[in-house]
Amino acid sequence: MFTPFQNAALRHHAVSPTFSGAVTERLSVAGFDAAETEISSWEGYNPTHLIPLTGLAKHLELGNIHYKHEGPRFGLGSFKALGGAYAVLQVLQRELVKTLGHAVDPADIRAGTYAAQSKALTVISATDGNHGRSVAWGAAQFHTNCRIYIHAEVSEFRAEAMRQLGAEVIRVDGDYDATVAQTRVDAQEHGWLIVSDTSWPGYIQPPLDVMAGYGVMAREVTQALDTPPTHVFLQVGVGGLAAAVTAALLRAARTGLGCAGGCRQGFSDHPRKYRWSDGPDFGKRQCRRCTF
Repeated sequence: MFTPFQNAALRHHAVSPTFSGAVTERLSVAGFDAAETEISSWEGYNPTHLIPLTGLAKHLELGNIHYKHEGPRFGLGSFKALGGAYAVLQVLQRELVKTLGHAVDPADIRAGTYAAQSKALTVISATDGNHGRSVAWGAAQFHTNCRIYIHAEVSEFRAEAMRQLGAEVIRVDGDYDATVAQTRVDAQEHGWLIVSDTSWPGYIQPPLDVMAGYGVMAREVTQALDTPPTHVFLQVGVGGLAAAVTAALLRAARTGLGCAGGCRQGFSDHPRKYRWSDGPDFGKRQCRRCTF
């Protein structure tokens, strides 16, 4: 019934997460609250299913295992559907406030009140496919233009999925880091707005918006269970999803949480991209790409 992956490797890092620094200040309860209030008001929003894997739990002699099935979210077929779209809205709102000189209600952006102003703007992002799909969908929902940058190894299927959502897709000759670098060059040259899930010095708020959106998924989990989970297994990538879900679940668990992350490339194959270290504020392991 259960066959381990032949090439999988488990590396354990014993740490004690704390609620200090970035966890309480940047991944704040208020930020998660705002994302939940906004996203839950979107047309088509419904909590995704938390599916009990009873047979697997019994085989592994565990109390319960649940699978959070994100595929149906807004019809995107992506486990990152929440973060990118929410960040698009936040970036647009800040830009419109700056341009118009008065408060802008996100509901009015959604309703098209500022469609003319939004259509004069362009949001851009680098992606392997999942984050870009959410950004493209969000751009369409909020009446703005979208350019998505992909690297040489991203499949044409993923590229076409983003085109179908209205994005212009640009393939960069290089790896993911090269696509991120190109977005920064093009944004500077054309005045476009970057909606990245990767942070760098001087660029922090949009990735935090992305993470706040991911927190909604974690809150759905805690709301669906009688007791908070003791362990969570999730994809790592650039680190935003893992950090956001862990932070949201830790607040619910209070007594602690075991967190295990994986990446299809494997940490040992990409030591530069996926070196883990004690974060400056998190008190836990984090990817060096995620700068807080």
